[in-house]
Amino acid sequence: MKINKNIIKELSEYLDEFKLTEIEYTEKDIKVKVSKSSITNISRVKEINPKIKSENIKIDNISGTEVPSPIIGTAYLAPEPGGKKFVEVGKKINKGDTLMIVEAMKTMNHVPSPIAGTVKKICVEDGQPVEYGHTIAIIE
Repeated sequence: MKINKNIIKELSEYLDEFKLTEIEYTEKDIKVKVSKSSITNISRVKEINPKIKSENIKIDNISGTEVPSPIIGTAYLAPEPGGKKFVEVGKKINKGDTLMIVEAMKTMNHVPSPIAGTVKKICVEDGQPVEYGHTIAIIE
C-alpha cells in the first residue's frame, strides 16, 4: 500500500491553520491520523501549578499533619453522590479510617488516615481534581 504524502502534508497544514493538535482522515480502507504537541497546553499547565502552590500556602497556617493525595485523580468526600461524608471537620478519627476516595482511571482508591486525631481541615471540594502530593486534609 502506498500512502499519499500530499494527504499528510495537507492535514499537517490544517493543524496549523485551524490551531488543532490532532486530525484524522478516512477514505475507504485508508485511515490517516496526524497529531502534534501543543505549546499552548504546556503554558496552561504552568498556570495551574501556581494555583495549587498558593492553596498549599494557605494550608500552612493550620497546624497538624498534612495528608497528601497518593495519586492523581478526582477526590470524592462520600462513597456515593449525596451520601454521608467519610469525615467532617472536627471529627475524631482513628488511624486507617477512610478520609476520602481518589478516583483514577475508573478505580476508587480509599485514602486512609495516617494517624489518629481530629480533622482540622478538608482541603479539597467534592469532585475536585487533585495532583499527586496535593494536600487533601489536615489532621491534628
